[in-house]
Amino acid sequence: MRALLVVNHRATTTSGRVRDVLVQALRSEVDLDVAYTKRRGHAASLAEQAVKDGVDVVVALGGDGTVNEIVNGLLIDGPGPGVPALAVVPGGSTNVFARAIGLPNDWVEATGVLLEALRAGRSRTIGLGRADDRYFTFCAGFGLDAEVIRKVEQARRRGTTSTPLLYFRALAGQYLAPGSRTRGRITLERPGEAADPDLDTVIVQNTTPWTYLGKRPIDACPDASFDLGLDLLGVRSLHTPGFARTLGQLLMPDGMAPHSARLDRTRGPHGKSVLTLHDTAEFTLYADAPRALQLDGDYLGERDKVRFVAVPTALRVIW
Repeated sequence: MRALLVVNHRATTTSGRVRDVLVQALRSEVDLDVAYTKRRGHAASLAEQAVKDGVDVVVALGGDGTVNEIVNGLLIDGPGPGVPALAVVPGGSTNVFARAIGLPNDWVEATGVLLEALRAGRSRTIGLGRADDRYFTFCAGFGLDAEVIRKVEQARRRGTTSTPLLYFRALAGQYLAPGSRTRGRITLERPGEAADPDLDTVIVQNTTPWTYLGKRPIDACPDASFDLGLDLLGVRSLHTPGFARTLGQLLMPDGMAPHSARLDRTRGPHGKSVLTLHDTAEFTLYADAPRALQLDGDYLGERDKVRFVAVPTALRVIW
């Protein structure tokens, strides 16, 4: 079996020692080549070349951004029988995709699981989401959460370490910024349904969780699954108290909620201030003014229209 290991040496927990141990371990099971990313987008190019070279497995050593690039490189011509399988060793700060497929967040333990899967020939085919012409593995955001990720990426480029506190500071800063809650509205359109023109920000999930707060998963759409269509949470207003209630439903586990609130809780955010959709094949979001877009935790700029499509049985993953 031929494999390509794509290493993002800039990833949060990746080091020369991690790489060397992983290379040695993988070479005990596969015929391995190693490539290193040099710039943003390079992992996609390496994965695209792996498809042309007939590689059997592409292993990502990095975070969710590296995984997303590799997926888009593998599927440059769409899903099909000639697409290599994907394997992941977590090397980022959050590693949502790796943890969503059941891998330990520790790279040593995850490497052990991967080696066992290679020996046993164990894999699974998963569905993906697509926003316009780009695939995503676990989540997308249009509006506030993408604006937060933009601020986090700016801070990381200045040398700030990615931590939950950094995201909270970015959220608070973006939420309180002048004009941030008066941006253009977002309209949801889907085939055969009336348009909903009254959204402030939208989160889309292809699986659970949406993200992690340290070790704790945070779910906007707790019923999302790799085996189903896309799930959506739309927030109608970013003004308090409605937004504060929605944020509390996201961040507060059931066990920490007051007893009276727990008696009436359902799965995920709910109430008049939110719109939720489950197992949806396609929909389009239109914004009155360009809004920030993120896929799998990577900021992709501003758009005034994004079409989302669920792509079933899109990619084989080794786990």
